[in-house]
Amino acid sequence: MKESKGEVLLHPVRMKIVQTLISGRKLTVQQMSEKLSDVPQASLYRHLKKLLEAELIMVVEENQVRGTVEKVYALPEISGQAASEEFLNLSKEEHISYFTKFMAIVLADFESYVSQESVDFLKDGAGYRQAVFYATDEEFQSFIRTMGQEMMKLIQNEPAPGRVKRTMSTVITAEHPEKE
Repeated sequence: MKESKGEVLLHPVRMKIVQTLISGRKLTVQQMSEKLSDVPQASLYRHLKKLLEAELIMVVEENQVRGTVEKVYALPEISGQAASEEFLNLSKEEHISYFTKFMAIVLADFESYVSQESVDFLKDGAGYRQAVFYATDEEFQSFIRTMGQEMMKLIQNEPAPGRVKRTMSTVITAEHPEKE
């Protein structure tokens, strides 16, 4: 049975690959390998193949380099509409399945964090939190737009001295009042 795009994407290494390509970045395997130093190159190629087959990434350039072809990868330009429709058309069971896989990835990331030799929750801003708030649909959309704009600025940062790789995972739910 063929895996859905969601199932293909919900693998820790494949999520990392896609994250390296966010914001219109175009990278070769070598460039990705530098950003994902914890992923062996053979694994990187295997996961790139899966992402290509699922059409979650694409080859945007091919360059001749010393007798071989170097491919440059990017995210395809898809409309937010198509991605939203696919997400909205998932069954309750598919949502639960994808969410469970997502939470397993979050758990693995957190376990990796706390397993480091030196961990400073306060300085790193690490932890787990839940905030409950009340907002109209308009207030909430404004909040999401602002958070998205600020996150896009940070996503575009390249690794540099003083910059620490941070991962933020979000889960948003809503509790609608019962209609009488």
